Amino acid sequence: MSARTIGGLIRSASASAGEPTWALVGSGALAHARTDHVHTAELEATAVDRQELRACAEDVMVALERYGASFASTPGGADWLHVQHVPVRRFVAEIVRKLLALNAWEPFASAPGPLALAPYEGLVGLRSNSSREYLAYTVSWSGIAYLLGAAAPHNPTRSAQLRNRARAVTVNTEPSPFPANVRRQDVLALTWTSRHAATLMPVLVELTCDGQASLLLDLATDPAEQCTAGSVAGIELRSAPSDLFTLSGTVEGLHLPDDEHIVRIKGHSVQLARLVGLLSVLLETSGGCTQPSWRTLVRAENWLDDMLSTTRPHTVLLSNDTSPLGVLAAHAAERHGANSVHVQHGAWTADSVAWPALHSRDIIVMGDRDLALGRAWVRRPEAEVHVLGQPRFDVLAGLGRQAQRRYLEKLLAPGGRRVPTRIAVWACQPFSPDHLKSHAGLLLDGLAKADGDWGLVIAPHPAQGADAFASLVKRDDRPLVAVADPRVGARGCLAGADALASAYSTCGIEAALLGVPVLEIGPPGERTLDLAGHGLATRCDDTGGVAEALSEVREARTPIPQAALDAVCRWRGDSAARIARLITDRAASVPGAGDSIHQDAGAAASPQDEGASVR
Repeated sequence: MSARTIGGLIRSASASAGEPTWALVGSGALAHARTDHVHTAELEATAVDRQELRACAEDVMVALERYGASFASTPGGADWLHVQHVPVRRFVAEIVRKLLALNAWEPFASAPGPLALAPYEGLVGLRSNSSREYLAYTVSWSGIAYLLGAAAPHNPTRSAQLRNRARAVTVNTEPSPFPANVRRQDVLALTWTSRHAATLMPVLVELTCDGQASLLLDLATDPAEQCTAGSVAGIELRSAPSDLFTLSGTVEGLHLPDDEHIVRIKGHSVQLARLVGLLSVLLETSGGCTQPSWRTLVRAENWLDDMLSTTRPHTVLLSNDTSPLGVLAAHAAERHGANSVHVQHGAWTADSVAWPALHSRDIIVMGDRDLALGRAWVRRPEAEVHVLGQPRFDVLAGLGRQAQRRYLEKLLAPGGRRVPTRIAVWACQPFSPDHLKSHAGLLLDGLAKADGDWGLVIAPHPAQGADAFASLVKRDDRPLVAVADPRVGARGCLAGADALASAYSTCGIEAALLGVPVLEIGPPGERTLDLAGHGLATRCDDTGGVAEALSEVREARTPIPQAALDAVCRWRGDSAARIARLITDRAASVPGAGDSIHQDAGAAASPQDEGASVR
């Protein structure tokens, strides 16, 4: 039975009077079922309590740490669960979500019993998403049955999609030679997304003005996310070896025989040896820079060690020290005696990260509300948190509103056609197709019902393919819809909008700083940046809310209190300069063990200094 024919779960009619048995069956069997049954699509759509999900996932991660963190480690001493914590935790959350959904189905909850899997269905597969590169791993329902103890003699570990993907990858087993012309540098920065680069580059420019030489290592595997060589003297750009992210292969320490070790999840006993075996798929598959394989990470560590030994920087600068490459870089920096500095590149909320952990020595956060989160998430006892704003936002005051408005108008009305009176921009995230569709329906129906003549420009996330929105652009009814060039993005057009809508894009913060009305969209209970809680946005959880918020948009906008903006982001136009000063001051000082939490660095700016560089 293939994965495509799995239809649902049914109570076995042949079960004895004792413990009931449940079986995964094809769609045809469900059509004539005479016992309790449910389609797997219904289980997948079951809403679960997010707090319970997070708590259960944390329990599993703790159990995994105790059971098998030592099963595989890099030569530098970083264990597999530490470096790969984020993808592992996301996979664990998928398992927990399915178990909670199973418990929420009343027939199973009232008569729980063992699950019989569907033979030949792969145990690990991929969920659909709109990202060009990110692999959304998931466990199949047969995988759930396997974790709960079912025998699986005829089930491949990987789905056909994953097996075909592995066959399509050409692997070069010989590592690229280390470049011979690498020279001494003061700062070594790492980036693998365009958001990282846009966050770190202003800091590197300021460091260059202070006479500090920098090397930017571009580890992006998506061509659209890669850096282009800049013209700023003192900033050297190098790419990762071309074969670094093509590596796959078995991780021997993660393939174990069954044993007695289990973790309990809401009445279910999950076998840890089998869980580690399914997790090995994530580590053995090449998933690009966002989810590198274990063999890639081992070679990347060796490459970083060579870079650090040759350049001998006083600082390693990061914009993500939690995902695999960031954890590896922070770990390597500490071993080489370099200070590690993390600059927050995206907004945080208490439940917005897969793993609430920060591994660098100095943590730069955007706003006052991030201070408590940063302090709670730091992992190094001597770590310090500094509220210095967002260097990527320093240029916001210089955005051309009129030029951006003209761009929006040309998108919606090419060839001199009639332009909508008002234009909204939708700053997207790379959600699944169904998730995007639900947000689009809420937003488009609200635009159609709002007072005034509205058009919509969709701004794809940098990691998102524009083809995800093709069906929306072809709509014959109102409002007019267009898709911005991914190279322009929301940053390139939000200043010209009458309103910006998003679930939790950081562009919502940028719009609020510029005084553009912000709508935080999504059904009740969906995560947002909670800008509405600071008076910076309107929460819209249904069509009527969107229509009402848009109808209230006026030309004359009431200024937002500075304190409300500072809570989310301290915007003075000099964040890059202040971060650069912190880096150079730290390099010039003797490393201390101070564990205080600072709200600023260097001399504090007076009100007269706002909006001007203090350098």
